[in-house]
Amino acid sequence: MPYKHTPPIPSTAPPFRAIADLVREHAQAQPAAIAMIHGGRRVAWAQLDAMADRIAASLQRDGLAPTESIAICGANSLEYAALFLGGLRAGAAVAPLPAGALPAQIATMVQDCGARHFFVDASVPGFDTGAKRIHMDASASPSLEQWLLPHGARPRPVEVRPEWPFNIIYSSGTTGTPKGIVQPHGMRWMHVARANNFGYGTDTVTMLATSLCSNTTLTCYFPTVAKGGCVVLGAPRFDARAYLALAQQVRATHTMLVPVQYQRIMALPEFKDFDLSAFRYKFCTSAPFHAELKADILKRWPGGLVEFYGMTEGGGTCILEAHNFPDKLHTVGRPAEGHDIRVIDEDEKELAAGEIGEVVGRSPAMMSRYHQQPAKTREAEWYDADGHRFIRTGDVGRFDEAGFLTLMDRRKDMVISGGFNVYPSDIEAVLREHPGVGDAAVVGVPSAEWGETPVAFVVVRPGGPAEDELQAWANARLGKTQRLSGVRYLDELPRSDIGKVLKRQLRESW
Repeated sequence: MPYKHTPPIPSTAPPFRAIADLVREHAQAQPAAIAMIHGGRRVAWAQLDAMADRIAASLQRDGLAPTESIAICGANSLEYAALFLGGLRAGAAVAPLPAGALPAQIATMVQDCGARHFFVDASVPGFDTGAKRIHMDASASPSLEQWLLPHGARPRPVEVRPEWPFNIIYSSGTTGTPKGIVQPHGMRWMHVARANNFGYGTDTVTMLATSLCSNTTLTCYFPTVAKGGCVVLGAPRFDARAYLALAQQVRATHTMLVPVQYQRIMALPEFKDFDLSAFRYKFCTSAPFHAELKADILKRWPGGLVEFYGMTEGGGTCILEAHNFPDKLHTVGRPAEGHDIRVIDEDEKELAAGEIGEVVGRSPAMMSRYHQQPAKTREAEWYDADGHRFIRTGDVGRFDEAGFLTLMDRRKDMVISGGFNVYPSDIEAVLREHPGVGDAAVVGVPSAEWGETPVAFVVVRPGGPAEDELQAWANARLGKTQRLSGVRYLDELPRSDIGKVLKRQLRESW
């Protein structure tokens, strides 16, 4: 019997509200309360609401119609945050673009989303996109202030519908042409509804240390805004000690960090010197979050620790409340309420608990489509026997009898050696057991004898073993098909802006 976790998806969320409308309500209820902090600048709710009005009215003046797009690219700033909210108030689909992408890739994204307005800061080089370029930081003309209507401008009211596009999130482009993931307002509203379980309110102070172009950030940012809390935007480049100092100063209650950031924070010798007692919840997503790191955070950092497993495309989400399930730290938790997550085999048949296959998920929070890529959209979908639409994750995993999901690897990262499936995460776990290993990533490379063979890229600690010594140590602890054909040391593993190891880059460099 296939293993299913949930009945048909219930409708338990509160009635839909547009987040831009909630900004207006918070400005009326607490006009002088601080909505956002960035460096030495603070913005009250009344100021943020007025800025969102000016932006929305200016977009309408330029002829932007609801569901049309604007694009934003640059470092986190108060202007960036206001533009996002102002665009939403005008009914626009906001495309927050990764500033770390190549100029040609950014230009492609602007053209793909159809934006006629492209808001940038000084970090974005000059290139032609066909869109009107407006400079958030006054580094060139027209600046944002020059473009805006005068203070006091008000937009025409827009009644936002749940199915309208809220934002278009683009993949980083590290594996080819970026795909635009269209997330509707209804999907974002489900993230806000979920926040009711995690102590968000008007007294929330959320620390952000990742880019506003990332879905990782937005899953914590918009619940804070919607609940009337305060968002603290960190420095452009993450520094663990500076993060802790700021968290102590603002009495942070919530944060979203990726695993590599947690790793750097917990490695600080002076971690114990900071007062983090105001924290209620710490969140993590986007990359593998190792059990030993979770355990260390639970031991030394006050407040709950919650891991979200899911995709920017949506579908199913698993949630691990690590503080409540310390014996399940090797998993990514159980499906969220109302989420239907299953495991399927290569023939797309459902599998039982304990069997390994691809993870697929369905929920009220799902992307509408990949923008202008219907074939890619179809590839990302799986339908069950009743015709229900699921999103394919590309991840390989298995459920235990209690309904907790353990991930093995990405399907594309799995190594097939001599006809056997080899999971790099199993080998990486063995490598990390060596006291001289700081970090490790395993990939498959071509082999004349086996088709593919696993090799390891390792960040070694000072005084660690030589490459051949570590290879011999690991192979003595690995199965025959898992044994490493080579080990190469790096100063650090290549990662995306949100901490994912760039395994394609590693494979190409072998």
